[in-house]
Amino acid sequence: MAAVIRVIGEALVDVVSGADGAEHVELGGAPFNTARAIARLGGDVEFVGSISTDERGDRLDAALRADGVDVVHAVRTPLPTTAAHAAVAADGGARYEFRLAGTSAPALTASDLEALPGSPHAVFTGGLALVADPLASAIGPALRAVDATVPVMIDLNARPAAIGEGMDRYLDVVRDVVGRATVLKVSDEDLDVVGRDGDAVAAARGLLEAGPSVVLVTAGADGSTIVTASDVRHVPAAPPPGPVVDTIGAGDAFDGAFLHWLVTHDITPERLRAPDAAELIR
Repeated sequence: MAAVIRVIGEALVDVVSGADGAEHVELGGAPFNTARAIARLGGDVEFVGSISTDERGDRLDAALRADGVDVVHAVRTPLPTTAAHAAVAADGGARYEFRLAGTSAPALTASDLEALPGSPHAVFTGGLALVADPLASAIGPALRAVDATVPVMIDLNARPAAIGEGMDRYLDVVRDVVGRATVLKVSDEDLDVVGRDGDAVAAARGLLEAGPSVVLVTAGADGSTIVTASDVRHVPAAPPPGPVVDTIGAGDAFDGAFLHWLVTHDITPERLRAPDAAELIR
């Protein structure tokens, strides 16, 4: 079996307003970015998502193909491409607004996921896949159908602007999917959204109780922390090679690099449950 990483979730456009007020459109979506990052690292990856047949959707499809991402199981829809409006502050951080209703990204259905063939080497999802139906309702059963020997990585990538008044529903979906996660990645901001009890490490340990073997906590320039049931390891962030223009997609690049490492080194769920898993990852 080929070492295919299956990435499930949204492809959309970011309409970015810079600190200078200028506006431009960038291709994005956390799973879309993650799949491209894996492919650019030489990984064998497929993107499973709903992509519009409009001009923006064509650009998303073409970008995936250009990087070598397999899109044979992506679904094309006449719904317009989902747009995320991002306002970038002077420090490079972004504030988002989302328009999800009646758009392409959430349109992947349970039947689309049930039709997927074979067993991948690893599965990744998160972001808006946990927010809007029909995809949010389909993702939990789809993950539970994945063989227990296949590692599943979930990046919460929580966006309060997208969740809106549906926070209770969102937290129900999170609890459902986290139970099937092997690796759960959260940012310090994600922990604030899902409700932390104590500091980031304490919150991560609480999430471990739901099922993951490893929780990766990212904190931007402050680096990342690997939390397992028996260990905590901090990994400092490397200095950026140049000025930070914005941080959009930084977490997605992290996800892609981690998944590529996971598959390249044939790291199984059983291996990630071992006492030395944090040292292995570090």
